Amino acid sequence: MNTTERDYYTDRTVLLDPYDWFEEMRAKGPVCRMANRDLVLVTGFAEAVELLNNAADWSNAISVSGPLLPLPFEPDAEDISGQIEEHRGDIPLADLLVAKDGTPHAQSRALISALFTPSRLKANQAYVTALAERMVRGVVAQGGCELIGEIASPFVTFVVSDILGVPEADRDDFRRIIDLAPPPGNMEAAPPPGKEAEWAARPRETEEVNPLEYMAAYFYRYISERRAQPPRDDVLSEFAHSRYPDGTQPDIPELIRLATFLFGAGQDTSAKLIGNAMRYLVDVPGLQQQLRDDHSLIPAFLEEVLRLEGSTKVVKRLARRAMRVGDMEIEPGTKVVIAISAANRDPRRWEEPHAFRLGRPGIKQHLAFGRGAHTCAGAPLARYEVRIIFEKFLEHTRWISLSEDRHGTAENRILDFEPTYSMRGLANLHVELEPTV
Repeated sequence: MNTTERDYYTDRTVLLDPYDWFEEMRAKGPVCRMANRDLVLVTGFAEAVELLNNAADWSNAISVSGPLLPLPFEPDAEDISGQIEEHRGDIPLADLLVAKDGTPHAQSRALISALFTPSRLKANQAYVTALAERMVRGVVAQGGCELIGEIASPFVTFVVSDILGVPEADRDDFRRIIDLAPPPGNMEAAPPPGKEAEWAARPRETEEVNPLEYMAAYFYRYISERRAQPPRDDVLSEFAHSRYPDGTQPDIPELIRLATFLFGAGQDTSAKLIGNAMRYLVDVPGLQQQLRDDHSLIPAFLEEVLRLEGSTKVVKRLARRAMRVGDMEIEPGTKVVIAISAANRDPRRWEEPHAFRLGRPGIKQHLAFGRGAHTCAGAPLARYEVRIIFEKFLEHTRWISLSEDRHGTAENRILDFEPTYSMRGLANLHVELEPTV
């Protein structure tokens, strides 16, 4: 079978190495149609930037539910913005921050952005540094660890718990609940080509309850208790009494959705970044000693990993009206898949796009955190927390390697990626740690 005919959403060979598939698709043009799916794929950097910056013509309503579900309406206008809003309640998870459009999105984003200000991160720094110190010392003392489960996932969960002011007594419960959640864009739950409508109509009672729903009960208690009291000097109280830019107060369910979204989205992407970055730290010759000798290079290292192996593979948009993208005419209601992983390796934008190059010019122009109105609000936190954990790993080790029993040699790595078409992350990564003398 020709590579381009393989189904991105169900073919595990594409899951394990999406980059070959993206390059085959790029050869058809920076904007092309996906075989066997009524979807348009964008692999070009310039085209992706143009689309991501254009919230007026593109809706985020399908960004969580994905492009495989049929729309709950038949596009019947030159501009379907009204139809999208009329049927938003019929689009799964379209009330989450990342799926909102226009004013509702701007209002919700303002509440979240207040949590990630420089002053807030500075206030959080002592906790994050102490947490990283304790966790890294523990695994170095035992000679190694399974990085994703023992460090990456719990570390970022505890960090975002502290940012939101979750009581310490509940933080282990949050970690346990997060670990139950399936990866976003789980390939094992994707419908085969041509079966999308049948899959959408399947009985819902056969599905497991999303663990994030359990966290909602915690946040209902936290927020309702704080809102019933005069404002106090703590994060939860500030969040409970927060207001939109127009001065109106969000209802409690909206604050709950925002809080659980932070855990489900921000936690997952940062944990995957830690795993992806560790793989490059170990396998790029000379890199870890270079960073161990000069910690000021760690931010540039992380930016290149974000470009080369960012946590988000694709994002989705819905065309509001007819327009032209690249050389393709797009009709209202067209679903577009923007391949962030491909755009970040576009040879028209990046020299030697598949190579790791520390200090690459213009590296922060990558699209790992998106662009435009939906740029990741948690990007400052992700950069900050992952930098700190790598500083501690390099400070407390003389050498880091991957277990050859588990992962083979550097020339023939055996890596287990999570079965998801939305995210790029390792299911496990076994590292061996030699302590400093």
